[in-house]
Amino acid sequence: MIAILDFGSQYSELIARRIRETQVYSEVLPYHTSAEKLLKSNIKGIILSGGPSSVYDEGAPQCDPKIFDLGIPVLGVCYGMQLMAKQLGGTVERADRGEYGKAELQIDDPTDLLTNVDTGITMWMSHGDSVVDLPKGFEVLAHTANTPCAAIADHVKKLYGVQFHPEVVHSAGGMAMIRNFVYHICQCEPSWTTETFIENAIREIREQVGTKRVLLALSGGVDSSTLAFLLHKAIGDQLTCMFIDQGFMRKLEPERLVKLFEEQFHIHVEYVNARERFLEKVKGVTDPERKRKIIGGEFINVFEEESSRLGPFDFLAQGTLYPDVIESADTNVDPATGKRVAVKIKSHHNVGGLPENLRFTLVEPLRKLFKDEVRKVGTALGLPEEIVKRQPFPGPGLAIRIIGEITSERLNTLRDADLIVRQEINRAGQYNNLWQAFAVLLPTVRSVGVMGDKRTYSHPVVLRLVSSEDGMTADWARVPYELLETISNRIVNEVEGVNRVVLDITSKPPGTIEWE
Repeated sequence: MIAILDFGSQYSELIARRIRETQVYSEVLPYHTSAEKLLKSNIKGIILSGGPSSVYDEGAPQCDPKIFDLGIPVLGVCYGMQLMAKQLGGTVERADRGEYGKAELQIDDPTDLLTNVDTGITMWMSHGDSVVDLPKGFEVLAHTANTPCAAIADHVKKLYGVQFHPEVVHSAGGMAMIRNFVYHICQCEPSWTTETFIENAIREIREQVGTKRVLLALSGGVDSSTLAFLLHKAIGDQLTCMFIDQGFMRKLEPERLVKLFEEQFHIHVEYVNARERFLEKVKGVTDPERKRKIIGGEFINVFEEESSRLGPFDFLAQGTLYPDVIESADTNVDPATGKRVAVKIKSHHNVGGLPENLRFTLVEPLRKLFKDEVRKVGTALGLPEEIVKRQPFPGPGLAIRIIGEITSERLNTLRDADLIVRQEINRAGQYNNLWQAFAVLLPTVRSVGVMGDKRTYSHPVVLRLVSSEDGMTADWARVPYELLETISNRIVNEVEGVNRVVLDITSKPPGTIEWE
């Protein structure tokens, strides 16, 4: 594999994803990972990520300098290049002119790292420091108008550095450089494939679980659905899928989900109808944080009751993904067994944590995967496109898309409006072009309208249509006006109590994708 030592760059995960796109496995590791530990792993190359620090700052993060003597190729990116240069005897200083954004790369040595990369291509820069004196044995591979040492190398020791970010989409020849490093310099084989992952995952699940039972809280999203398919393929009826219907799903989704799994996939789902119970709990609540906490707490109560009724279970399956692993230091290891145990359901489901006395050993076969890799696994396992390409949906569901108190009437209004949005987005062929597309109800706001020569005083619905790569940042989507017109006309004509449709054109930041 290729190891990425993370110095706090916002792009560290992106580097890992780009490496995996070459069908070579990669992992993000702490910047202080020792050379000894790296040498014991099956590592063919090391990448030093960028970071917000300056290498000459007091307390700036440092890597183990012994990694440069391992005989393993190293590629430093931005801060990583500056750190490598400094630790090997070069000089890094504050540049007279920083470089941020696009810059034209002039290639001086078109070999090794820069093979098949055209001179004059655009690269993405983001730095205020520069390498001014190279370490012994290094030479310049490329420069820009403001940066004499934009790419450097010690060809003998296979140490390379780039001042730009080849991993971002704005860098035109970035993937060519990454492939050069992975294949030509590190001599890696393209063995990280979907098929190989599935084979290994099934074997590991069987080894871990044996003949014991596994519980999975199914949400209907791509992660839990892919996990259900993978587990069922590995252990069959030892898996119990539980779906808790808290009443905040979209129109007909719970029924569709259970029918799909039971009839088409032949995977039994324990359906728990807790709609009235949840609705009673949030009665009169308007604060969004209280909503989330109440829904999360009640989810745990229902989960505990139902797991006790259906159990006992030794294992809890969770759709933990690789970004969750990177971001969370809270691994919850059982000191008696040394295995990870569940003390919380996935944080991005916003359902809080499991009680300490409800302890399972975790089964997390997706924890090495990014979201796009999960979708590939789901497709390979036979999941339909409607699940594999399902847009993200929050754990509290429509409860946080109704501003103010939640009532059954307001839920029905929003479900009808939301269904129209999804139908028309699909009909226009826009669904897969959008990160999320949904409606928000403003039940505390009324506006005057005219319908059938009569005055109305009803509620507005907000359309939220955004494009994004990972949900961390987002922009409002520029969809055709004709599509917006159709959605607006249908909602006003077909949804009772709504007489106005407005469009949210706020990016993230400063806004969030969800309204609550």
